[in-house]
Amino acid sequence: MKHKQEGIRTMKFSKTHEWIKVDGNVATIGLTDYAQDQLGEIVYAEAEPEGTVVELEGIIGTVESVKAASDLYSPISGEIIESNEEIEDAPEMINEAPWDTWFVKIEIADPSELDALLDEDAYKAFCEEE
Repeated sequence: MKHKQEGIRTMKFSKTHEWIKVDGNVATIGLTDYAQDQLGEIVYAEAEPEGTVVELEGIIGTVESVKAASDLYSPISGEIIESNEEIEDAPEMINEAPWDTWFVKIEIADPSELDALLDEDAYKAFCEEE
């Protein structure tokens, strides 16, 4: 797994290939390098709007590539407090810098949900099994 951002070791990962960075009670969520590589060239991306309340594994965004379309699922429950509109105008950012390109920022409702997420080594092992 190539690392495009320092600090990746502080990230957590879901089995649906989202990364999550936590700062206080706010989680920033994006699509992993593995996922963007599997999808290929991303031609469309959209994040759910601010104010949307999401449950654990609720849809927080959509991506379409030349190969497939896929939803992004929230690894935690909470309210979207910021939505990255730049990805709609420049979806290629996800391919070029997946560790820096986020979809949403969520105010965390239940911090205990973070315990179920994978660390970098566990996520890497999970990807190798797929």
